Amino acid sequence: MNLLEALDTKARMLPEKYRNMSVQELEDLIKEIKAKMGKKLFIPGHHYQKDEVIQFADATGDSLKLAQLSAENRDAEHIVFCGVHFMAETADILTGDNQNVYLPDMRAGCSMADMADIYQTERAWEFLQGLFGDTILPLTYVNSTAAIKSFVGANGGATVTSSNAEKMVQWAFTQKERLLFLPDQHLGRNTAYHIGIGLDEMAVYNPIENILEFEGPLEKVKIILWKGHCSVHENFTVENILNIRKINPNMKIIVHPECRHEVVQLSDMAGSTNYIIDAIKASPAGTEWAIGTEMNLVNRLITQHPDKYIVSLNPHMCPCLTMNRIDLQHLAWSLDSIMDGQECNIINVDADTSKNAKLALERMLHQS
Repeated sequence: MNLLEALDTKARMLPEKYRNMSVQELEDLIKEIKAKMGKKLFIPGHHYQKDEVIQFADATGDSLKLAQLSAENRDAEHIVFCGVHFMAETADILTGDNQNVYLPDMRAGCSMADMADIYQTERAWEFLQGLFGDTILPLTYVNSTAAIKSFVGANGGATVTSSNAEKMVQWAFTQKERLLFLPDQHLGRNTAYHIGIGLDEMAVYNPIENILEFEGPLEKVKIILWKGHCSVHENFTVENILNIRKINPNMKIIVHPECRHEVVQLSDMAGSTNYIIDAIKASPAGTEWAIGTEMNLVNRLITQHPDKYIVSLNPHMCPCLTMNRIDLQHLAWSLDSIMDGQECNIINVDADTSKNAKLALERMLHQS
């Protein structure tokens, strides 16, 4: 049995008891446990979580913000992270030895993070060093595994978020001549293009075939983009934008930079999840928006801003399926297990991995 099969088997251990409870019973149980545990419990909830889970979050935000809040919360002995696996890993890296981090459902992963494993990365590094020598600095999006963050940290690189990617890419170019940006090619391409790097100066590394996709002289390459993507944001298309422009030319289009380059270029605005939230909040009543990001968040913004007309850029969009694995049943089970002293789904990043991963995170935080 491989690791993924083992995780999947463990994740199916949700007792039938919780499957058979009503929504009201589950909510009452969660409220009761939160009241009993008080400050010893901290529940961070990512923006893309379902409302049924977000209602119990002690803090909401993006993955890095939630990990930082977890680290700052020294009273919390138990951190039940309502997000996906790499987010809980980051929280474990940044929190103290006296704190446990839990993921309510171990199947809550991230398709983007899964597109770059440490074995592929080490093979890529050897291959690229052979092509370019010691001229490359690795940068990784925080949407990556702890092992990838650790690799980047050990090789002088740093992590980036969608909020600070531009600043971090500029910093990286003060360190080395070229960058390896992983695992999201779209964020890397959109960021590099925005600071003036041409598309003809960007190559794509294909981890499946272990080849560099590039036409032209190698000495022209400045950015090497890992061939990965977000399965949610890649589903927003040029056709979606053209349709909005046709039926409602006054509607503003705002998208996440994990979207394809051509989608970002045709949109009115592009930025991180927090950027999108803040832009909608600051916009005047009566404004109209098409938003290119995860559906749970879009629906929440629609509810929170009834004075504005908001739609998803892709009308057939569905929520992030892995995020949606965190539900009331798994949250209740996780909390109940902690109360009974039978903790399950603890996220534990080993010391060696944590050390270098923390280096990568700290280099980013130092620049921010």
